[in-house]
Amino acid sequence: MNNLPIRFEYIVLGFFLFIALIMVARSARIVSQYEKGLVMRLGKYRATVDSGLTFLVPMIEDLLKVDMRERVIKVEPQEVITKDNVLVTVDAVIYYRISDPVKSTFEVQNFAYAATILAQTNLRNLIGDKSLDETLTARDTINANLRNVLDEATNTWGVKVTRVEVQKIDPPADITEAMSRQMKAERTKRAQILEAEGFKQSQILQAEGMKESSILNLLNILGIDDLRGAVGPAGPNVPSAPPSPGPAAPAPPRKMPGPERTPGY
Repeated sequence: MNNLPIRFEYIVLGFFLFIALIMVARSARIVSQYEKGLVMRLGKYRATVDSGLTFLVPMIEDLLKVDMRERVIKVEPQEVITKDNVLVTVDAVIYYRISDPVKSTFEVQNFAYAATILAQTNLRNLIGDKSLDETLTARDTINANLRNVLDEATNTWGVKVTRVEVQKIDPPADITEAMSRQMKAERTKRAQILEAEGFKQSQILQAEGMKESSILNLLNILGIDDLRGAVGPAGPNVPSAPPSPGPAAPAPPRKMPGPERTPGY
């Protein structure tokens, strides 16, 4: 009978040890390499812990894990009107990473949704200020402006927007067909211009060849075998023409016959 109280004490002690082990196990938390841990004590932020093993006060503290890796948000396609009243379909992707885990947790409820709405609004503003041709050729400008706007707006949320890319800008089918015809006409025009330039050059070279051939034939007729032989130290060795006769001397004036005089008078 004396052994029963001892066994009961062992059972109670074992029970409390088991509860203690469970509480210790629940207080131990592991934070991954790419995460930050926010320690919450009775619902209030207390500290930020790095990756590794962290122990919490059981039933008083809790741990929120924040992923610090870069993420991507896809902005769904939307229809936007350009400055010249052309309806285009535009979509984009946003790359971001969390720079401040405390602000990103407590300053914004749903960052992905907020960033998507903000990007769609600014896409409408940016493309609405440009014509269709400017929109199609200014993707880098649109990307840079949109990234600056998003980065400035999300700075208070503890988020850094690293990159924004407009994936596609699709005009209507009739505009695309008209642009295709215009590009085809431009290519045809360039081909015709190049063909005309080639024909012009060939005609010029042919004329120069005929001119050189005529000069060589003339030199052969004059007995000069080489162009170098036709040029001496004093200039071209071309036979000179005989001197032309000077003007003829004027004839002496003719004496007009006068009336005969009679001797004795």
